[in-house]
Amino acid sequence: MPKVLVVEDHPETQLALTLRLRSAGYEVLTADDGDTGLRLARQLHPDVIILDVMLPKMDGFHVCRLLKYDERYAHIPIVMLTGRATPKDRDLGLSVGADVYLVKPIDHRKLLAVIDGLLKARQAG
Repeated sequence: MPKVLVVEDHPETQLALTLRLRSAGYEVLTADDGDTGLRLARQLHPDVIILDVMLPKMDGFHVCRLLKYDERYAHIPIVMLTGRATPKDRDLGLSVGADVYLVKPIDHRKLLAVIDGLLKARQAG
């Protein structure tokens, strides 16, 4: 069962993502701040990370940069899922290594399709 780490500080959003992902057959790990998310990513090596940008303790841009610029974790696909919708934010997210940048609110079917595509690409590559 693929492991997805959800790093999201809003409890309702974290719960909704967790329920959708579990019902789709994923093992879900959660963190509600950037520092904990980074630590869990390093310890547990999830198959995919869903990462909010506006987080307590360390923002998602910083978490993404630290993971993607470390060869031990660079292979883990990161989906930034955020309310920050400006082109500048999107460009920054992609420049620090996010594989996909999505804006909330997100259609859960689209998110599941993105995760599935990232996992298939990782297996093929």
